[in-house]
Amino acid sequence: MTTYIKRHTLQTRLTHGIAASCFILLSISGLFVFVPALNNLLPSEVTFAMRMAHRVIGVILILAVLISAVTAPKGVKHLAKNYFAKWDKDDKTFMKLFVPYMLSPKKVHMPDQHEVKSGQRVADGVLFLIGFLICGSGVVLMLGTAPFSLAIDGGVMMVMRLLHDIAFLMFAVFGIAHIFLGAGMFQPYRRMRKVMFGNGLINESDALYHWGHWAREELESREKVVEINDEKK
Repeated sequence: MTTYIKRHTLQTRLTHGIAASCFILLSISGLFVFVPALNNLLPSEVTFAMRMAHRVIGVILILAVLISAVTAPKGVKHLAKNYFAKWDKDDKTFMKLFVPYMLSPKKVHMPDQHEVKSGQRVADGVLFLIGFLICGSGVVLMLGTAPFSLAIDGGVMMVMRLLHDIAFLMFAVFGIAHIFLGAGMFQPYRRMRKVMFGNGLINESDALYHWGHWAREELESREKVVEINDEKK
């Protein structure tokens, strides 16, 4: 029998999966919207389809996040509580040791962490802010062009396009880092992708290694603890 802790609910995993897929597709389709030179490389029908797909996928992304937030207000409250929690000594030490840890994970010992690591709070916080900026500016740009064509000032449209481009570049940088760690490309996080893209469970040893404080709290309460016979999996 192996002890697991439920880290992510099905709704969290679905929302994350939809958002991740949408951002990848938006990055690809967005190239045809903001890099005019690409329009000359492919038939006009393809570039038109890409432009329309960019708008549709953007709407799907926004709706998916909003619906998830509205249907799970307790989850939103829990998320906010974790991300805006006051930093303790271990949180600060984690940030100081993060770069040395990335360079030599076998030699650097990281302090125990809560449900959301301090480094994750910073990185994800930036991603959230950039995401809001991308979505907000994207909505304005969409409303100012066909088929809506609302009377939005040209200067406003120019600023929104600039913000959209800058936000995308920033998101690309932080997004790549997020994928690098979340997909398990970095050795200590090798099994982490299964937690978000699998059944949402993390085994006891990995939980204690990555989120010591949180893992001990969950193991003590037993509310999210699951015992699984791995031989029957």
